[in-house]
Amino acid sequence: MTLRGTIAKQVTIKSDGDVFLNIYRYRTHLISQMSPNLVKAIELQDSEWGAVGSIIVWHLVIDGTPKVAKEVIQAIDEEKKSVSFKVIEGDIIMEAYRTFMITIKVDTRNEENVVTWTFDYEKVNENIGDPDNLIELYLIVAKDVENYHLLQPN
Repeated sequence: MTLRGTIAKQVTIKSDGDVFLNIYRYRTHLISQMSPNLVKAIELQDSEWGAVGSIIVWHLVIDGTPKVAKEVIQAIDEEKKSVSFKVIEGDIIMEAYRTFMITIKVDTRNEENVVTWTFDYEKVNENIGDPDNLIELYLIVAKDVENYHLLQPN
């Protein structure tokens, strides 16, 4: 059994893909207002919103339990419309994984915008499962962000 893994899941959104990605890049702190049942708070710990090297602390609820993750923005690709985060601390990931990278990418196909979440990780041992429940949570939060955005006046 391998300790390294990658999982990716997609969700189609009706809201503008660029606006959606910019929320995760520049206005991350607002996600707790858009998905309050799952995201309790998001704090900028170092640098500035939307910059490579920024450190962001997420306070989430996973399976009814409060959890924390500290991430650093590793890469931003304007052309590919993607942002990559490396989890550096926190009980969400570090109890089970040696390394954990999260990438969000938005593709526009005709009139549709497809958000792809990709998790690249290394488990601490073979008894650790894949982070399926975590990626499902990210998909739910993405839909919450979309729904919030669609309700806003133009």
